[in-house]
Amino acid sequence: MSQQFDVVVIGGGPGGYVAAIRAAQLGFSTACVDAFKNPEGKASLGGTCLNVGCIPSKALLQSSENFHAVQHDFAKHGISVAGAKMDVGQMIARKTEIINKNAAGIGFLFKKNKVANIHGLAAFKGRQGDKWLIEVTDGGKVVDTLEAAQVIVATGSSPRQLPGLATDNHLVLDNEGALALSAVPKRLGVIGAGVIGLEMGSVWKRLGAEVTILEAAPTFLAAADQQIAKEAFKTLTKDTGLDIKLGVKIGEIKAGKKAVTVNYELNGEAVKADFDKLIVSIGRVPNTRGLGAEAVGLQLDERGFVAVDEHCRTNLPGVWAIGDVVRGPMLAHKASEEGVAVAERIAGQQPHVDFGVIPWVIYTSPEIAWVGKTEEQLKAEGVEYKKGTSGFGANGRALGLGQAQGMVKILADAKTDRILGLHMIGPMVSELVSEGVVSMEFKAASEDLARIIHAHPSLSEVIHEAALAADKRALHG
Repeated sequence: MSQQFDVVVIGGGPGGYVAAIRAAQLGFSTACVDAFKNPEGKASLGGTCLNVGCIPSKALLQSSENFHAVQHDFAKHGISVAGAKMDVGQMIARKTEIINKNAAGIGFLFKKNKVANIHGLAAFKGRQGDKWLIEVTDGGKVVDTLEAAQVIVATGSSPRQLPGLATDNHLVLDNEGALALSAVPKRLGVIGAGVIGLEMGSVWKRLGAEVTILEAAPTFLAAADQQIAKEAFKTLTKDTGLDIKLGVKIGEIKAGKKAVTVNYELNGEAVKADFDKLIVSIGRVPNTRGLGAEAVGLQLDERGFVAVDEHCRTNLPGVWAIGDVVRGPMLAHKASEEGVAVAERIAGQQPHVDFGVIPWVIYTSPEIAWVGKTEEQLKAEGVEYKKGTSGFGANGRALGLGQAQGMVKILADAKTDRILGLHMIGPMVSELVSEGVVSMEFKAASEDLARIIHAHPSLSEVIHEAALAADKRALHG
């Protein structure tokens, strides 16, 4: 006999689990179905982000930054550390502990909010009256059948594969394999200079690997403001030591028993490179396989994403889709906000998610973050703008931290002074970018930021100085 719910959420990642909790808070009987299992074969909520993405990568980044600081930075503080060693096994164990703690936390929130936590792979099976029929399987066996008037598809995405190259997570790695290496490879190759490639490359470079990143695009971080991107390229190559090659044309890749050989073309010359491990990070594709979309006529677009309108409605009544499986940036916080919005729309509310003020962060060292339009976009759109910049080099707090690299850039409308974009590279800019998000949500002008009192000494003073510079009245620049 089928279990009856008001709302069934398919997927327990940042979009799905948040949507389920919000739906339950609004009084709906709610179930969340998730199929992810950890390496021990146990169900683990949180999706890619928590289990093999955002959270574990940040744990490894912090560990590698600590090790680098012991080796290179502590001496400046008068701290001597002899014979520092990295226990990769302990580093991975700490990462796993953080994952398990967070996954258990989601389970606790489900219990607290009375969300039914169902493990398995969910698929549409049809419609009965005004209810959708959802079949849940685990290991190929049907373990549950659910009925719901409202269904939220939050199945996320998977790593895009290189044609003809099998990912075994032994020699050829995706994000999951890159987060689970048991030892530091001597030679690490990375295909793709995006977020995953740069973050994982940074981790293993700091721990002693020789890291070569091969990027097909001729422009580094094309989505970012290019003034910031150029600063990032200089820092990541000169200081971090990543060997980043742009405009690469990948040829034949052969995986042997102990190494991977990559043939590629750069500036018209053929190059052959051998790596002990190869990370493939060339983007992600939506998870719609096995969803049963064909069985009920759920519309997918030409790239395999679930087709939705601006409110995340699909072509089917009562069926919604959010997060990586639909259009828009593949960001965990975007998925969460869409999940909240859909739950509230089901309840008859009218929330709004503004894609124009979604923050982006790359957790390299220094960090890179931005919100809003880049200078290149404003030029292309013919928007008259003004800008202000300020560096961390003279910031007292940054100097005290020993992290005085980078800069902040504010872009504002030339006529109205409304902030159009905030771009930065530097220490803890993943936190500082929120000042830009809030400012833009409230339609603030650069003058507003310039007249707000910022604590001294603090990193946020660089934002204040950039805002002053936008009006050509910088005090410390």
